[in-house]
Amino acid sequence: MATYETMSFHLETERLILRPWAESDAAEFSALLAERGDGTPPVERIQKSIGELLAATETTGFALLPIQRREEGDFIGYAGLIIGRSSVEEPEIAYELFQRAHGHGYATEAARAVLDAAAATGRKRLWATVATWNTPSFRVLEKLEFERDHVTTEDSGEVVWLTRSLP
Repeated sequence: MATYETMSFHLETERLILRPWAESDAAEFSALLAERGDGTPPVERIQKSIGELLAATETTGFALLPIQRREEGDFIGYAGLIIGRSSVEEPEIAYELFQRAHGHGYATEAARAVLDAAAATGRKRLWATVATWNTPSFRVLEKLEFERDHVTTEDSGEVVWLTRSLP
């Protein structure tokens, strides 16, 4: 098995800072997940999830990171790499932002930083999986030059798999 460099866990762009999780992110992370329409997860459960994300980072060497706007200092979502439906060798890029943060290019800016960080680990390819209804995510991935690979059907509906080679 190939060995990879550890991903940088502190990424900065012109407008954003991506950094490691803190327990203090739990309430806002819970509010973000509530926007999915399945109710608000209890903060205690989210604190446990944050612990699990941090533990997964220890194992994989990559991370899902909270996104903060540089000037405002507010938590607007997350972006990073996960195993998801993929593998440690070819992880998935993932991102989710508060609806109030949609339409400002933040997801593209954060995902581009994650893409660069993934390339720096020595990986050759990334995946993305997106529900067919999620047009904004497809636009982000298109800007990042991801290409459609195949479609699978899951309990939640159809999922499009996209991939991108890394330099």
